[in-house]
Amino acid sequence: MDEIVCLEQGSIVVENARVTGVFQTLPARYAALPVLDYGHRLILPGMSDLHVHAPQFAFRGLGMDMELLEWLNTYTFPEESKYKDLDYAERAYGSFASHLLRSTTTRAAIFATIHVPATELLMQKLDAMGLECFVGKVNMNRNSPVYLREISTNQALRDTERWICETKARYAHVRPILTPRFIPSCTDDLMFGLARLRVKYDLPVQSHLSENYSEIAWIRELCPRSKNYGDAYEQFGMFGGGYPCIMAHCVHSNEDEQALMQKNGVFIAHSPESNMNLASGVAPINKFLDNGLQVGLATDVAGGSHESMLRAMTHAIQASKLRWRLYDQDVKPLSFDRAFYLATMGGGAFFGKVGSFLDGYEFDAVVLDDAALDHPQELSVRARLERAAYLADDRNLTAKFVAGQKILG
Repeated sequence: MDEIVCLEQGSIVVENARVTGVFQTLPARYAALPVLDYGHRLILPGMSDLHVHAPQFAFRGLGMDMELLEWLNTYTFPEESKYKDLDYAERAYGSFASHLLRSTTTRAAIFATIHVPATELLMQKLDAMGLECFVGKVNMNRNSPVYLREISTNQALRDTERWICETKARYAHVRPILTPRFIPSCTDDLMFGLARLRVKYDLPVQSHLSENYSEIAWIRELCPRSKNYGDAYEQFGMFGGGYPCIMAHCVHSNEDEQALMQKNGVFIAHSPESNMNLASGVAPINKFLDNGLQVGLATDVAGGSHESMLRAMTHAIQASKLRWRLYDQDVKPLSFDRAFYLATMGGGAFFGKVGSFLDGYEFDAVVLDDAALDHPQELSVRARLERAAYLADDRNLTAKFVAGQKILG
């Protein structure tokens, strides 16, 4: 977490899609293996985006003068309603998947919409590209516009179960994840029904938590018997414990909520640019890490304006510095090493042994072209890595591997 190991002109040995060693000098026993030589280019572990809204990609960067709830009603809900039209979904999801393929992201946890056909279309596109993803059909049956609301609780649960049955074993790389948008958009009976589906089909869960002060106040009204926002999910049986669970943001999680996340092994998806853009705040990420919570990095398009995990690393560091300087000097700013950890091993842990070139880890990797860096031959590997993150130019990607399979040349 606190140290990046860099090798000049090193070698990674991969067998059966798993790393079996990293060497400065390749041992003789591997001399007969075929070699892919990328010269002086940077070879990085693949990055995992723990929270991104695929249907919002088309309007990324808009409405940044608003806070969360106003932004949802003004931009998000009208845009997501368009995915009832499969022709629109084909174009929009095609653009999203194409950009994701050409980024440093090799794995992602993705929100779709309430529309089953469009959600399945997104899953098909991602799977065909070889990207390892969890994709969620969103559930929401209250506090949303009529044009973007489940017809009824029973219909929502029937549609969700049908979608699960149709997709849980269909794809080689993409799997379903239960996705209540957040508690304000789901009635109690819908949440309990989704919890039953989770048990029946042994599925992971993703949602939002403690992103915004107005949202938290709303939870106190909707769930007066809960101790905090996380406890409300816990009472519905949707807050980890015996299954994987991602909660996005956690900007304002109090001590009790943090303790519950640690106890249940809930993953925090840190979305720094989105939290700044929507005036939500900055989560105390170093505190979370020091206390043993599981944290990964996220772009959170379209609260975030881009799909680049390299830029997300930079935003995470910048946001942590502002939080430290302006708000709480007890929580130190993120180091580059920790930001890199969040983008790789931190988020990768949700998917298994992913995000590192340690022995036994799945070989997810991206190769960056040094051509855009100033005098790359004069910089150390570490310096080139930091500069690449600062420039955040994913167009320089030259190759991408997921579980050892090359998917982009």
